[in-house]
Amino acid sequence: MNVLGFRVFFRKMSTLKNFSLIPVGVRGMKVLDRMKFLRNIEIPLIKVSVENLSKIRQHCKQYFLKLDNFKPVQDFEDEKFKKCIYLNPETITQWGDISESVRDALFSNGIDENNYSTKVVQLTYENWRFDAIFKAVLPENEEIVSSFSQIGHIIHLNLREHLIEYRQLIGQVLVDKIKTCRTVVNKSNIIDNTYRNFSMEVIAGDEDYLVTVKENNCIFEFDFSKVYWNPRLCREHERILALLKPGDVLFDVFCGVGPFSIPAAKRKCTVYANDLNPDSFKWLNHNAKKNKIILSLFKSYNLDGKDFIYNIFKDYLIEYCNQNKQKGLKIHVTMNLPAMAVQFLKYFKGLIDDKQHLDKFDCEIIVYVYCFAVGDDPDSIARTMINDSIGCDMSKYIMDVFDVRNVSPKKEMMRVTIKLTKEVLFDTNIYEPPNKKLCVND
Repeated sequence: MNVLGFRVFFRKMSTLKNFSLIPVGVRGMKVLDRMKFLRNIEIPLIKVSVENLSKIRQHCKQYFLKLDNFKPVQDFEDEKFKKCIYLNPETITQWGDISESVRDALFSNGIDENNYSTKVVQLTYENWRFDAIFKAVLPENEEIVSSFSQIGHIIHLNLREHLIEYRQLIGQVLVDKIKTCRTVVNKSNIIDNTYRNFSMEVIAGDEDYLVTVKENNCIFEFDFSKVYWNPRLCREHERILALLKPGDVLFDVFCGVGPFSIPAAKRKCTVYANDLNPDSFKWLNHNAKKNKIILSLFKSYNLDGKDFIYNIFKDYLIEYCNQNKQKGLKIHVTMNLPAMAVQFLKYFKGLIDDKQHLDKFDCEIIVYVYCFAVGDDPDSIARTMINDSIGCDMSKYIMDVFDVRNVSPKKEMMRVTIKLTKEVLFDTNIYEPPNKKLCVND
């Protein structure tokens, strides 16, 4: 087809409202072939002189053609008009598609329909964003790769079953298009071992799992294949850290590589950080040194959460009661292991069995425990999980229930904030377990 024929054909097609500015003829591609992304498209443009370019471009900015490696304002071969502004063909197919207010503004600057024209432009693989490529290649009417997590130079995907056969292409496109990406991994949604790390496959780029992440003014380095890190929790880390004041104490029961502990110690809190995963423990201490944490404010442990509560936390409270040097100490306890953390709450009930410490106990203890709530009422489900774990009605001690993030349909990650009082720690009251329905067999 010659250029003229293409122009006529395209003008007819461009009046269709469903015109989409994506590559064509690549549906179902599984091995990336960049040459097949060439596409000739007739692009609307406005011819302008150099003198009034700055004013015109401000009025047209909302209609700019925005593509990778493509400048919407370019040189134009014309005796009078040396510049042109390319417009988005998905929005503009004729002069009248420009809003009346913008046309009036253009007219006041000497621009009218005579300045409107079109030009056939060849777009290449370099011009398409990754989302346009995925929309053009991956199966229609199915979920595609619309979002992902990036940890340092690694992009982490959870590909659905129907996308597995496209994984090499997906990975290569992301390496090509995301400048800060050198490695793409596909990981299972399921944490299938004690240490909370995932099985993963490198689908593109370098097999390099050592990453560097900056969060809350701290630098974290770790091996992403051996520890747990979720960039979607950055905002939640900020929320909790905002509640900590210099002089407070933090017990981080499942600390990972330190997203709560390291910034807290930097803010002059005394921190007791624990994780069962030896690799998390290794990188936790590495990050403490990396961020120049004052060692007198930071102690780390490689224990099971139960042992950490029964020994380190309990011993601290007993020593505090015996010394009674500081009045009204505020202690924060973070329990960020949403799949299991609630199960560890029962270890706080009756933790201190020596009642001689009861009268000396005057510190305020706030526990932030995370859980997954599956169902239509995550708030109620989270509260019930707390009561069932401790074995009594904790309603009066629950300060807040917060929805941290959506994990999947009808599955929310919740944070329950509990006030851990002397009544719970010393088990001074006789509690009745929550009411349960009587099951009668036929």
